[in-house]
Amino acid sequence: MAFRSRREKLRSILSGSACIRPGSVYDAISIRIAEDLGFPLGMFGGSVASLAVLGDPDITLVTLTELAEQMRRMSRAAKLPVLVDADHGYGNALNVRRTVQELETAGAAGLTIEDTLLPAGFGEPKTQLISLEEGVGKMKAALDGRSDPSLVIMGRTGAASITSIEDAIRRAQAYEATGVDALFFTGIASRAELAAITAATRLPIVLGGVPDELNALDYLAGQRVRIALQGHAPIAAAMQAVHETLKALREGAAPKALKGLASPDLTSRVTREANAKARSTDFLGLKK
Repeated sequence: MAFRSRREKLRSILSGSACIRPGSVYDAISIRIAEDLGFPLGMFGGSVASLAVLGDPDITLVTLTELAEQMRRMSRAAKLPVLVDADHGYGNALNVRRTVQELETAGAAGLTIEDTLLPAGFGEPKTQLISLEEGVGKMKAALDGRSDPSLVIMGRTGAASITSIEDAIRRAQAYEATGVDALFFTGIASRAELAAITAATRLPIVLGGVPDELNALDYLAGQRVRIALQGHAPIAAAMQAVHETLKALREGAAPKALKGLASPDLTSRVTREANAKARSTDFLGLKK
C-alpha cells in the first residue's frame, strides 16, 4: 500500500528502545518543514486541527470529514509519518470504526482513540470519561475498522488527571487486552505514576505532555515511553507571526521593511519549487 512505509516507520519507533519527540504539524507547509528538519514523526493534534481548519478552540467542533481532509492534504505534501489525535472517534463505537477507515485512507501512520466523553455533557463543567465497557468497545471497533495491518492504533486515556491513576491503569490494561498497538496517556504527573503504569502494562507508552520531573528522554525510554509530545508551539508561533505582520502593515509599515519573513530560499524549499520547475520542463515543454 502507498502509505505502508510511513506506518512501518511509526511501528519501528514503537518497537525501538529510544524515546522521541514528534513535531507538531497541521498543514502542508508545517509538515514539509518538520520533514526537512529531520523529525521522525509528526503529531496532528485535535486542538491544532480545530485551529487550522476552523479557527476555533478545542471544544470538539471539527468534524471527521474536516480532520481526514486535512490529513489527506498533509499526506500529499510530505512523506513524514503522522500520528493523528482522533479524539473520541467522533461518536460511538461504530463511528470510531468509520474514523479509522477515513484516516487510514487519508494516509495517517497511526491514530489515537480516547475515552473522554466528547463533546462535553450538558451542565458538566468538568471533563468526564465514558465507561470502561464503552471504551473497550471503541478499541475493538477501531481494530475492526483497520484494513491495513500496519496502521497503528493507540488506546488513549486521560483518567490519571480525571479520576485516578488506578483507574488509568485499569483502563489501560483493558485496552491492551483488545489488541491495540500502544497506550497513550495524558495527565501523568510524577515518576511514581509512570512507574506504576510501566509495571502494570506491556505495550509501548506514549505521553501527551510531561511535567519537568519527567522531562528526560533517557529516563522516559527506560520506562518504555517511546513517544513524548512537546505541545503545539508551531501553530502558536505562526499565529503570533501573522498577527505581528498584519499589525505592522495596518500601522503603515512598508512591505520591504517587515521583519521575520521567510527567505526566498526557504520558500523555494518548502514549496518544492525545483520539483515544480522540473515537471514544467518535462510535461509542458518549457525550456530550462
